[in-house]
Amino acid sequence: MSKSAAMRPGVLDPVTAVYTARAFRDFGDGFIAILLPVYLLALGLSATHVGIIATSALFGSALLTLVIGQLGGRYDLRRLLLCASALMALTGVVYAASSDYAVLIVVAFIGTINPSGGSTSIFVPLEHTVLTGAVTSATRTRSFARYSLIGALAGAFGSLLAAAPDWMGLAGVDRLDALRIMFIAYGILGIAGGFAYTQIPRRPIEQRAERHAALGPSRGIVYKLAALFSIDSFAGGFVVQSLLALWLFEYFQMSLGAASIFFFWTGVFSAFSFPVAAWLGTRIGLVNTMVFTHIPSSLCLIAAAFAPSLEVALALLLIRSALSQMDVPTRSSYVMAVVTEAERPAAASVTAVPRSLASAASPAIAGALFAAGLHIWPLLLCGGLKILYDLLLLAAFRMIKPPEEQGDRPAAARGKK
Repeated sequence: MSKSAAMRPGVLDPVTAVYTARAFRDFGDGFIAILLPVYLLALGLSATHVGIIATSALFGSALLTLVIGQLGGRYDLRRLLLCASALMALTGVVYAASSDYAVLIVVAFIGTINPSGGSTSIFVPLEHTVLTGAVTSATRTRSFARYSLIGALAGAFGSLLAAAPDWMGLAGVDRLDALRIMFIAYGILGIAGGFAYTQIPRRPIEQRAERHAALGPSRGIVYKLAALFSIDSFAGGFVVQSLLALWLFEYFQMSLGAASIFFFWTGVFSAFSFPVAAWLGTRIGLVNTMVFTHIPSSLCLIAAAFAPSLEVALALLLIRSALSQMDVPTRSSYVMAVVTEAERPAAASVTAVPRSLASAASPAIAGALFAAGLHIWPLLLCGGLKILYDLLLLAAFRMIKPPEEQGDRPAAARGKK
């Protein structure tokens, strides 16, 4: 990314463009993740069907991310982001127009429906590459913290909008029609994000050739991280936001309005944990920040499975939300820091794809467990596997530090010490 290009009159700073587009996208994801199970159940589908569609969405996202990772070095990142925005708009329109189960599965697979309520889509590796190329090493973690903060706040406010079908019902709008209107709104937000991406300068052809590089000296580190991140994502798939909402609806008979307010506050708690994570990362290290904030959050999730009342469950889940996402900006920063500049696009893709594939398998299992009446098992499996991931990550990477934490030697060399 040419920094001089970013300074041309009339062209928005690339960092600001990425932040703005993520805000639009996560705002849409915030209400769609909650409304997706409501919409599918309103169409007459079962909890098992909800899990299968969530799995299809995550699996499709993983494959698209793999394709994007291969194209990112050879093609203009701006153009790829615009194509992804168009896909988001089309996804919203088709979901609003169709009630056929087969169509919904296919569109979930090839589209951008995000049942996790967090940014796990094809946009992420592209945005990470743009963002890392536009900032310095000293400001990298803070920039990723802001990126995550903006997305989480947007998602939180989007969660509030999940109550809109109830509001429209008071005005006489049919509930199914109101839900379809929300999917149209999701598509419009995709178009808005596309307008933000148009402000990113095009990357010169000769610079694309320079940046198209496979993994080299950092290959071993990236593959290990990808494997560990897969465990974390497989665990997280058991309680993606759509399924957590389903658990609250079915296990505690929580109302849609109450759920929208709850997920708003979980988003806010997560959002304001990101600057704290960046602050902690500079003091105790990125890996330590990832591990020692993650384990308590998983314990809260396990405890919530045994909560005697809705109030206790929500309190534990709120504490979890304040801790569980602190590894997001630190993880992104760590991956970008421990590889060479030429390897960043490939590293972003290689670490993202296995995570998405792993997270795609567990929602279908969780949906089947819900359908079988085993409501607490998805939470227990998620919490236990995440703790296992944290311990393995600490054991494997506590001595592999980014440049700002230990000298100037390449991370791959430090890992062999």
